[in-house]
Amino acid sequence: MHMKKMLAVGFLALFVCFFPVLEARADNIAIGFVDMQKAITSTKEWKKEFATFKNDFQKEKGVISEKEKAIRVEMEELNKQGFVLSPELKRQKEEAFGKNKREFERYVQDRNDEFSKREKELADRLGKKLIKIIQTIGKEKKITMIVEQNTVFYSAVEADLTEQVIKAYDKANP
Repeated sequence: MHMKKMLAVGFLALFVCFFPVLEARADNIAIGFVDMQKAITSTKEWKKEFATFKNDFQKEKGVISEKEKAIRVEMEELNKQGFVLSPELKRQKEEAFGKNKREFERYVQDRNDEFSKREKELADRLGKKLIKIIQTIGKEKKITMIVEQNTVFYSAVEADLTEQVIKAYDKANP
């Protein structure tokens, strides 16, 4: 924590030292921003691929629901039969149930991990393509810097390039 404070103070000191230089050149600086999350999820490519992703996810939810139902039925039967089973048979059924339950939980975790990974890969792939589009727009419009919207504390509405980036992306990636 102490190191972070020192870095922040050092950064602030550098900023104050160079502020007159920045202020003197302010009329030559053009800064824009892009809401990357919105840009990614608003592209036609994202919407198309995410519809397939969502369909696969819904199918998997159905499979998981059926497996969960089978586990519940197995547990209910074990609870009902527990009083009439011999201790050895009860132990065997409990072990089998425990094994099935752990396998189910692993299956669910694996599917969650798989879908999270697929979504992240899709977002990363589209994000890389968007960055190229953003760089092109920046060069064409002679913008000094384009930053992610999450790092902007204030900006004029005109500095938001998100919609322009989405349109350019969709045009370049039909």
